[in-house]
Amino acid sequence: MGREFLDIFEGWAEEYDNTVSGYDPEYKEVFHAYDDILVEVAKNSEGNILEFGVGTGNLTEKLLERGHDIIGIEPSPAMKAIANAKLPEALVMDGDFLEYPIPTIPIHTIVSTYAFHHLTDDEKDNAVKKFADILEVNGKVVFADTMFETLEAKEKKTSEAEEIGFTNLAADLRREYYPTMETIEGIFTKHNFTVSFKQMNEFVWLIIAKKE
Repeated sequence: MGREFLDIFEGWAEEYDNTVSGYDPEYKEVFHAYDDILVEVAKNSEGNILEFGVGTGNLTEKLLERGHDIIGIEPSPAMKAIANAKLPEALVMDGDFLEYPIPTIPIHTIVSTYAFHHLTDDEKDNAVKKFADILEVNGKVVFADTMFETLEAKEKKTSEAEEIGFTNLAADLRREYYPTMETIEGIFTKHNFTVSFKQMNEFVWLIIAKKE
């Protein structure tokens, strides 16, 4: 359920904000237009929000600026500590996409950035099933995450990373569970969502899935 990667995030927490700002050349394209991606997710969010993978609170901050009530879920204590220090007014609780406190307020939008790929396809399916149960009528899921149009496109990006010596990025692309768009669309459609995609950079797509 993504917690197998927890040690990576515990070690990455202090440098995470530097990485997303383009400091690390290996991940510069992955996080290209990072702020615009967060704004796009926030712009498409409505009402009370459940956010998964809060990290250091960057998306949370955008949502708070728009006046949303937010319940944040984050499994990494180090990441959560940074988010709490940055945004003491935010409610950030321990949990992950599959195990988390059930919200006590109506949820109109579920959001996440750069996190859903930590789940296997079966775990993604289980998570989306729970989303459908939690969301209010006409609620939606708004995610931005790395995914690929085809498996061939994923392999091409991985090979390109290896060829230019981006060994960490290549290992990341092979290690984690980056999906194809067809897989994501199939999972959401199975649980009665309609799905749209918008490409945000070479790696990241915006997903908007509306509950039918």
